[in-house]
Amino acid sequence: MAVFVLDRRGKPLMPCSEKRARLLLERGRARVHRLVPFAIRLVDRRVEDSVLQPLRLKLDPGSKATGLALVRDTEEVNVTTGEIERGAVVLNLFELVHRGAAIRKALQQRSGHRRRRRSANLRYRAPRFLNRARREGWLAPSQHRVDTGMAWVERLRRWAPVTALSVERVRFDLQQLQNPEISGVEYQQGTLQGYEVKEYVLEKFQRTCVYCDAQHVPFNVDHVAAKANGGSDRVSNLACACIPCNDDKSDRWVEEFLAHDPARLAKLQAQIKAPLRDAAAVNSTRWALWRALVATDLPVETASGGCTKWNRHRLDIPKTHALDAACVGAVVAVSGWQRPTLTIVATGRGAYQRTRLTAHGFPRGFLLRQKQVHGFRTGDLAKAVVPSGKYAGTCVGRVAIRARPSFALQTPTVVFDVHPKYLQRLQRGDGYGYRQQPKTERVSPPTKRHALGRSTHASI
Repeated sequence: MAVFVLDRRGKPLMPCSEKRARLLLERGRARVHRLVPFAIRLVDRRVEDSVLQPLRLKLDPGSKATGLALVRDTEEVNVTTGEIERGAVVLNLFELVHRGAAIRKALQQRSGHRRRRRSANLRYRAPRFLNRARREGWLAPSQHRVDTGMAWVERLRRWAPVTALSVERVRFDLQQLQNPEISGVEYQQGTLQGYEVKEYVLEKFQRTCVYCDAQHVPFNVDHVAAKANGGSDRVSNLACACIPCNDDKSDRWVEEFLAHDPARLAKLQAQIKAPLRDAAAVNSTRWALWRALVATDLPVETASGGCTKWNRHRLDIPKTHALDAACVGAVVAVSGWQRPTLTIVATGRGAYQRTRLTAHGFPRGFLLRQKQVHGFRTGDLAKAVVPSGKYAGTCVGRVAIRARPSFALQTPTVVFDVHPKYLQRLQRGDGYGYRQQPKTERVSPPTKRHALGRSTHASI
């Protein structure tokens, strides 16, 4: 990966290679500014004394993860038409993993706890539901995807002289994803045209329990994928079940409940449509992200998902979130993409909840009120030098603090306890976890080679 370079006043310069950064540090011309992503700060250079090249930051937004690629724009002359076409030399690849699902689960859990407290202790309390104002345009819980994406755009702009942005602005047709043959007035009618929900479910399953084939008994509308397990209220997730089967299934997975009857399970799964939560999240955030990028006052290029896929197939590049970002926009060739990807996992900065809870929502223990113990916080990157024992040696990992003087150190391979006297903090926790992925190799041989020049980084 390319190393970010700052001048002596903290202004971004052109990234350099790892070898170049190592030489600058050995000769005393630079200091370590940040470990992950790695950045150095020069002690003898200002941005006015350097030559900058056009850098472009590309984004491929997604529901679970967003790909980012920092590339250097190049120019090629088309020998056929004589036009100047744009190429890209990949400097860094990132994959930002969102925590939208965790936020949604925490909000549902908090809502359940509030409901239990108010129903148990304040039965006659007046309803209060208009006193939690949100700012205009709030997209909870999808707002997290926009906020974390823009946070990393601003970070990369502080570490590299980004001059332009490219983003994939894709729109999913949710009805056509479920029914490719839909057309005309069917878009307006919907699934429940002329039916109520329960009547529709009864008609769909011929008033027969999908779990035991019982008829002429009272029925309930059952969620095949329970809401406690992330199931939705969509009609395709509802089934007709008798009361004993509904109670027996409870919130278990349907695969577990019908493990003894694989034929019935296969028949039921064939009638269930895939959830569209991810596609809906991308649809709801695409314009908010675009407006936030335009507010940076940098030129913003937008492209469709079909353009990205066409570029990737034409250039024979494997499909990953980060490499998809490198293929966003108008680009005739992409070089230097066979490099490691830094995965950035949004972990948050802690929680307000001060207790651990049982499965029924009752407290079973209390958490620390202070976030710092012996100078460490959960999420700090630290180096442990353990003199003896099973884990003797030097390890680098993420710290999780405890009240007792024995912290948990999470490394890429193992998690173990270590005393804080053996720890040395390398980087403060910033709400993200980092891990390096190996470079992606091309599966099939390339169909056409593109030369974009030998130099990929500006010299310092």
